Amino acid sequence: MDKYDDIKHLTRPQYDDLPPMSMHDRAAQFSPFAALVGYDDAVAETARLVGDRIELTEDEMSELNTTLNRLLDTIDEQPQISVTYFVPDERKSGGSYVNKDGVVRVYDDYSQELVFMDKSRINIQDIIGIEFRE
Repeated sequence: MDKYDDIKHLTRPQYDDLPPMSMHDRAAQFSPFAALVGYDDAVAETARLVGDRIELTEDEMSELNTTLNRLLDTIDEQPQISVTYFVPDERKSGGSYVNKDGVVRVYDDYSQELVFMDKSRINIQDIIGIEFRE
C-alpha cells in the first residue's frame, strides 16, 4: 500500500485560460541555479595562464640596442620591421609576448615609444626583439 495510491489515478489539472506547459519549460523549473554568482568566472580566471617577462642578458641587450639604433638611423627610409614585445595582462601579474609587423613612422623620444604607421605605439622597454624585413 503506497501513500499516494489515492491520487495516482488522477490526471493533471487542465485550465481553460492557461495552456499546458511544454516539457522543456517544466524541466527548466527544476534546473540547477548558480548559488555563487561569478564563481565559474573566478575559477576560469585563476586557471588562465600568463607568462613572465623575459630578462635579457647584457649581450642580448647590446644587440637589441644596436638594432634599435640602426632602425632610428634608417627611420626616414621607412623600413619594414617585425617587433617582438611584452604586453602586460590587465587582470594578473605577467602577460604575453606579441609580434607586430609594420613600418615605424616616428620615435617618440619623450615617451620612449615607437609609433607605427597605423598609429599603434610600443614602448621600447617592452621590446625583446627587432628584425628588419628586407
